Amino acid sequence: MIKNGFVVSFEYSLSDEDGTVLESNKGEAPVTYTHGEQQIVPGLERGLSGMEINEQKVISIQPEEAYGAVNPAGFKKVPRENIPAEGLKVGMTLHARGPQGEDFSVRVHEITEETVILDLNHPMAGKTLVFDVKVLDIQPGSSD
Repeated sequence: MIKNGFVVSFEYSLSDEDGTVLESNKGEAPVTYTHGEQQIVPGLERGLSGMEINEQKVISIQPEEAYGAVNPAGFKKVPRENIPAEGLKVGMTLHARGPQGEDFSVRVHEITEETVILDLNHPMAGKTLVFDVKVLDIQPGSSD
């Protein structure tokens, strides 16, 4: 049974509330994490707690227990000349570099003649997530 400190492997498909599949690892390498170590989305970890090997379950997670609400401060207006113009479209993902050199992705939210509004929120922010999970393995964690 899944409990804190145990190493868990599972497969999943992730859908939005409308049933559109957003991602899946079924038929690929499983997700492996240590339960209780906050390595996965909090609502998913809570939903997996107590499950057994080969158990399958649908876990619905509100935004607050996943990637949070959409933060209005996460929208940034940038002069259009600072953005590569080639193929620029609303909804596309751009890759940027932060002040400490870290790479991150932003989405183009709006384009005007002079500016581009970028959305720095997580792509799944504000969404209720529906995980269809199957536990593949549970092992006691190492005692460090």
